[in-house]
Amino acid sequence: MKTIIAACSQNLSGSRASVQAALRTLLAVPWPSQRDVRSVLQLLAVLQWVLSFLLLGTVSLVVLVYLLFTSFWLIPTLYLAWIIFDWDTPERGGRRLPCLRRWTVWEHFRDYFPVKLVKTHDLSPSHNYIIGSHPHGILCVGAFCNFITGSTGFEEMFPGIHSFLTTLAGNFRLPLFREYLMSGGLFPVTRRAIGYLLSQKGTGNAVAIVIGGAAESLSCRPGVTTLILRNRKGFVRMALRHGAFLVPSFSFGENDLFRQVVFEEGSWMRSIQRRFQKMMGFAPCVFYGRGLSSSRSRGFLPYARPITTVVGEPVTVPKVQNPSRELVDMYHERYIQALLKLFNDNKTKYGLSEMDELHIL
Repeated sequence: MKTIIAACSQNLSGSRASVQAALRTLLAVPWPSQRDVRSVLQLLAVLQWVLSFLLLGTVSLVVLVYLLFTSFWLIPTLYLAWIIFDWDTPERGGRRLPCLRRWTVWEHFRDYFPVKLVKTHDLSPSHNYIIGSHPHGILCVGAFCNFITGSTGFEEMFPGIHSFLTTLAGNFRLPLFREYLMSGGLFPVTRRAIGYLLSQKGTGNAVAIVIGGAAESLSCRPGVTTLILRNRKGFVRMALRHGAFLVPSFSFGENDLFRQVVFEEGSWMRSIQRRFQKMMGFAPCVFYGRGLSSSRSRGFLPYARPITTVVGEPVTVPKVQNPSRELVDMYHERYIQALLKLFNDNKTKYGLSEMDELHIL
């Protein structure tokens, strides 16, 4: 009996010593600092955004098609019926949820790069505006962060002004993705949708349009400041028809977020990109960024580079129901000059040299 008791005592002592040793080892491990936690949260915020824009629409479509051939066929059937009933909503004001602009996740998203908004002139809430967003970059990070999320304080900087952002109309044909876009305040880049925002929602509305579009993304790479704008005049015509003032904006650092394999004009790969762009509305870019594990690895996440979006002085535009070509050309040229001035006045403040020039094609 004494032998059994002694053995149990030894086992208990050994277990107690093992637990104490384990606790000492655990306490010796350095806990993550607040900086480390913030870095992880910022990375996750950017990851969910990239995955949402690259995969949510396609994955949702595949899942719904798959469910049609299962016992859950009623779910996609009802949702597809809802889409048909709700087809015109994206072009008629959408379903914007203001609470989404205030999500904490967008603050982590902003701080990852970081993204900053700079105001140079006031915007009166008694007018409507079309904001030209330049450059397109790969994923329009600056435009999204500043004009869709409230993380950079757009509505605080411009009291009484409500910002919206336009994107490809085809995105609003994808299930679930369309709901995600509308809830954030995105609209199709169509005459009908833009016209509705500028004529049916009163004043104080600012519609941001990434004017260069898919064609501009093909030439996006660090150190290059080339815009597709010279023959893009539809936004000026829309501004004249609704009397919306034109506001240039430029996101310095947008082209530094990814590395892209740029194919030369005339090459067969460039030809494929152009054809795909004409058919689908967007260009398939071959690009890469950083990976999840390290900033030195390659992946699909953007590099952490500062983005500063500078909003310039509005160009006053009259309301003309049927503007002539000459009038459109005149205000288009005024807009280009205002954009060039904005770029030249701010380029040395935000990472460029005095020798850098803005090329407009």
